[in-house]
Amino acid sequence: MQRFQLAIFAALWFLSAGAALGIGGGHKKHRINRCSFPKGFVFGTASAAYQYEGAVKEDGRKPSIWDTFSHTPGKTTGGKNGDIAEDQYHRYREDIGLMKNMNMDAYRFSISWSRIYPDGDTKNLNAAGVAHYNMLINSLLHEGIQPYITLYHWDLPQTLEDSVGGWLSPQIVSKYAAYAEACFAAFGDRVKHWITFNEPLSFITSGYASGSGPPSRCTSCSKGNSATEPYIAAHNVLLSHAAAVDIYRKKYQPKQGGKIGITLNSNWYEPSTNSAADKEAAQRGLDFDLGWFLEPIVSGDYPRSMRTSAGTRLPVFTPEQAAAIKGSMDFLGLNHYTSNYAKAGQVVPRNQVTYYFQDSRVASSFENNGVAIGPKAASDWLYIVPWGFQKLVTYVAQRYNNPVIIITENGVDEFNDPSRSLKQSLRDTTRVKYYSDYISNLLQAIRSKADVRGYFAWSLLDNFEWNDGYSVRFGLHFVDFNNNLKRYPKHSALWFKRFLNQTCA
Repeated sequence: MQRFQLAIFAALWFLSAGAALGIGGGHKKHRINRCSFPKGFVFGTASAAYQYEGAVKEDGRKPSIWDTFSHTPGKTTGGKNGDIAEDQYHRYREDIGLMKNMNMDAYRFSISWSRIYPDGDTKNLNAAGVAHYNMLINSLLHEGIQPYITLYHWDLPQTLEDSVGGWLSPQIVSKYAAYAEACFAAFGDRVKHWITFNEPLSFITSGYASGSGPPSRCTSCSKGNSATEPYIAAHNVLLSHAAAVDIYRKKYQPKQGGKIGITLNSNWYEPSTNSAADKEAAQRGLDFDLGWFLEPIVSGDYPRSMRTSAGTRLPVFTPEQAAAIKGSMDFLGLNHYTSNYAKAGQVVPRNQVTYYFQDSRVASSFENNGVAIGPKAASDWLYIVPWGFQKLVTYVAQRYNNPVIIITENGVDEFNDPSRSLKQSLRDTTRVKYYSDYISNLLQAIRSKADVRGYFAWSLLDNFEWNDGYSVRFGLHFVDFNNNLKRYPKHSALWFKRFLNQTCA
């Protein structure tokens, strides 16, 4: 009886709340659905290995830096970790059923490097790890869902951190390239979209500037230098990306026919005022977030504003490296969640900089004259600003020669509130509005000629959310962590199902 009542409630709710996109109600002129997007546009959901798989000690897998970090007291909320997570390693068929039920076209997931090469190098290819991903890929394809694979989503094998120094060492380039090639060889006959890295900005600044993520290096940490190491690590990531792309294009792409890119993340920076100083600060914010990695791929060098600010602390590409990096993407994966205001910040002399973020000279805020830029979500860093999404996508198209863009993550969280009933937890009205508003703004950017080919919602399930543990929920499906990880579709999942249930001419 309760299930029947919930279904009736959901149906009535969609007739009203769905009007934001004209789904089940509203005026015809406001209606959009999957058919409003260009032919072949892909909708999917996204995930990451350490946040989803669990089974951290099964089938030959060895620890990654996130295993080590999350098991260190005080590093995550409640001391939580990804040992079990959502147990997708064992439940992937069930989760594929959830995607199919929503009418999703694709699934973006990452491969755990530690499952393919448990020791990080090419000495011992783990057949059990390869077999698992083969089963996942084949099961997706059987249901008509395309796999989009991220090769690195923050979980470096701990052995490579210990033996060579992780992303601070030039040796990591060949290690990563060999791992990437093993994946191309094993899965590339069926996988047609590869992403080399997810959000290098995030894992580099947390790992080497603030020390809030692994390997916990920073000026005020027990080890590290926040003024130099972020630039060194980023340089090696870009060289690793270029090496993997070169291997794929020369040895695999001609036969396999796939595409390869990189996923970068950025807020939109809105100038606090119309002053030249604040407009320049907003541009520097974009340079230090997005341009740090995208500018070398497009032009062969870092943004001029970064060269000016960081000076000799910013590494220099050799002519050969610059040539290899320039043009090294078939598409840009773009992750976006929120926007903020930018104001000109304090100028710190180069020789006195102790912290990477001082170089951008941007005073960012979610408020301007006491007014928030948008409603606040659960996370302190996430405010709901749909118009910022349109501005960012349009900016990328105009500044970077209109690359092919795939939105590889976009979503919003709510607090994990144990006092809420299941019925209350499934009624994620804020998330439905977030998606309807952000997708509407994305469509406006596309109509302004941005070449966007796909959109992936973060995330399919409530998951292990890095430092926040399980204290916030991003999922389209509620995961009952106290009852055998049972999955329940939230209203947002039902909304996507209806939005995508269209046959387009």
